[in-house]
Amino acid sequence: MSAEASSYPTDRPAATEQERLARVALSLLGEPGETKMTALVAELGAVHLHELLLGETDIEGLHTDVAARLAALDPARELEVADRLGVRFVVPGDDEWPSQVESLAGAGALHDRGGVPLGLWVRGPHRLDRLERAVAVVGSRAATTYGDDVASEIAATVASAGHVVVSGGAIGIDRAAHRGAVSADAPTVAVLACGADRVYPQGHKAMLDHIAATGAVVSEAPPGWAPHRIRFLARNRVIAALSHGTVVVEAALRSGALNTASWTGRLQRPLMGVPGPVTSAASSGVHEQIRLGAMSLVTCGADVLELVAPAGERLVEPRRGVDTERDRLSTRRRQVLDAVPAAAAAGTDSIARTAGLGVREVRGALEHLETVGLAEHVDGGWRLTDEGRH
Repeated sequence: MSAEASSYPTDRPAATEQERLARVALSLLGEPGETKMTALVAELGAVHLHELLLGETDIEGLHTDVAARLAALDPARELEVADRLGVRFVVPGDDEWPSQVESLAGAGALHDRGGVPLGLWVRGPHRLDRLERAVAVVGSRAATTYGDDVASEIAATVASAGHVVVSGGAIGIDRAAHRGAVSADAPTVAVLACGADRVYPQGHKAMLDHIAATGAVVSEAPPGWAPHRIRFLARNRVIAALSHGTVVVEAALRSGALNTASWTGRLQRPLMGVPGPVTSAASSGVHEQIRLGAMSLVTCGADVLELVAPAGERLVEPRRGVDTERDRLSTRRRQVLDAVPAAAAAGTDSIARTAGLGVREVRGALEHLETVGLAEHVDGGWRLTDEGRH
């Protein structure tokens, strides 16, 4: 892993089989990212919490509903079923565990979701410990053609530079981001709100199958689970936590992509926004975040690379219009050019009087202007060329 990745917590002991089974059982017990569950696991450890809940009784000495539900689970069988589906369960302490998600421990909660995932279900060959320089590209499901094009360009550029593109596998900007990475012949990661074995939306089966064959499909939700609304909010924090920075391309004022942006800000990682037309409702959320200073404005992949690269690398030169022959003139020659008529030719003496310069200097300047194609000598005088008029 890179030196950058080492800034994330990495002091987890190796995961035991008991630890893995406990985390499977606990993940089947509640919703992904429930703050109460993630906090208890962080405080007590997955194995101890599982034992406590399994032995829990009410005042009459009967097992509680939680204990009964846990007792009915068979986490070992769940792992076997996942394995047959080509899905693996990666937990803290595994070599593949992406240490950057540990930062969620100090990022608080949003919508009662937060904390470090109990584990991540993964389908595909790309290892999660190779995402330390990943870039998330997210945005509106109701993307415009403009948004699609910009998201694809940004994803292709950052993927070509060696960054894995992370997105949510949804329609709109997510799809454009994955497509851009694939066009660069690079792996991409889709983080889903349903089980990693499921296809959502159904129209993305070919895309998700390709991602699973070349990159990774990831979920905090166990295999088989459906994409309920609340699971998207939990999913968003995982997208932000897996990535070194997040780019938002088109997001309305109530867009779910802004939830991902909020998590990125809480994690204190680069947060970037692509502006759209000021009249576009699809970009209003991005514009507001840029106005408030929460997002850095980016317009292309090169801008993104500058912000996610180590300081001083991949600096983008300030943009300006292409220099013209007029721009390259000295101040005195530009003064002469301004005195040359556009239509009827004028003599050197007349141009010198208009410019307020000496005849000898003006004559030399006019010869230079002729050389560079801005003025021409006709009918015993001087006038501007077509290029000189613009």
